[in-house]
Amino acid sequence: MKIFQVDAFTDKIFSGNPAAVVPLESWPEESVMQQIAGENNLSETAFFVPEGNDGYRIRWFTPVTEVDLCGHATLASAHVLFTHLNYKDSVIRFASKSGELTVSRRKGLYWLNFPSQPPDPIPVPKLIPEALGTVPIYTGVNTDLLVLVQDEETVKKMNPDLIILKRMEVRGVIVTAPADSDETDFVSRFFAPAVGVPEDPVTGSAHTVLTPFWGKRLGKNELEARQISERGGLLRCEWAGDRVQIGGSAITYMTGNIRLD
Repeated sequence: MKIFQVDAFTDKIFSGNPAAVVPLESWPEESVMQQIAGENNLSETAFFVPEGNDGYRIRWFTPVTEVDLCGHATLASAHVLFTHLNYKDSVIRFASKSGELTVSRRKGLYWLNFPSQPPDPIPVPKLIPEALGTVPIYTGVNTDLLVLVQDEETVKKMNPDLIILKRMEVRGVIVTAPADSDETDFVSRFFAPAVGVPEDPVTGSAHTVLTPFWGKRLGKNELEARQISERGGLLRCEWAGDRVQIGGSAITYMTGNIRLD
């Protein structure tokens, strides 16, 4: 099997979010894909196979489980198709557990077209202040728990209790705040110990929740976002009702072959 490692949501290696991408002609056993993802030990490994006349089916695995949606590994997969596998059309269509996803190229970026997942407000879960070391301004839930805090500095300095977060009945916890810089609308970090990812460097799927949340809060359809993990990443977000478009760059770090014999 061919394998590519791509840094997503960045144009410089050693930043953004690294994803492994494994193009396939047919599916191996699910256990094999999970073992490959565990061996890679990255937030996500993406596998895709051709499906239909002009598309692919994509699946994503953390080191410990399969997930229903992943942004940065989808962006990385599109980068591999466009850059290394000579994909000629302007739009790539991926069938997935979250429905049809597309990736196009415009304005010098790759653009993910994903479902919008606005959070529903809920009372602050009783474990959250202890886990995060601060009392949230707002909490809401969709696939993930969204936690709004006072300012960027609170997000940046946060050192959450991952053991407590692992007990939350959600995939992950998004912590967000208004950005200090006028050039950025909001910042975030993403913690998902329940699926084997203590902190994800840059999380495209979290921005399907963040974009409608901040779009409504700020009265804007186009937003600039930064995920302020140690590696960090930049995302351009466009809110279009029931869809979200997330723009970012990608760069190949490594190519190779997987040997299973």
